[in-house]
Amino acid sequence: MAGRGTPAIALLAQRKVDHRTHPYDVSPDEPNYGALVAAALAVTPHRVFKTLVTEVDGALTVAVVPVTGGLDLKALAAAVGGKRATLADRVVAERATGYVRGGISPLGQRRRLPTVLDVSALDHPTVYVSAGRRGLQVELAPTDLVTLTEARTAAVATG
Repeated sequence: MAGRGTPAIALLAQRKVDHRTHPYDVSPDEPNYGALVAAALAVTPHRVFKTLVTEVDGALTVAVVPVTGGLDLKALAAAVGGKRATLADRVVAERATGYVRGGISPLGQRRRLPTVLDVSALDHPTVYVSAGRRGLQVELAPTDLVTLTEARTAAVATG
């Protein structure tokens, strides 16, 4: 099965969570990367979510939002009881999660970070998130994603 060996896939297997992996071939440097990934997977872009590492009042926090829009930093800060949020530096994000840009998964991170999943994920029977490496998504129920990441759900997406 494609995707063996990533901490995200190992976590899903260990916890016996129903999931499917989906390989794709899109460069993370492409403009509109998320929409291209959704097209490559032949799914509506509203079901494909990106993982963004942020800093809220200096503490690293993960936001998982649809690829169709952006992240409302003020809403994210409010969701975790903070005042100010910014996107984390790429090197800091990679070091904290153990993943590289374009392959950061909300699952199986090196350090479990507080996570906020955009509430729109709950509108779908399954959602797609990075499986822990570039070119691989994992499809799972949003409720399983919430459970595994201990995520809060909140309206944090824009667009």
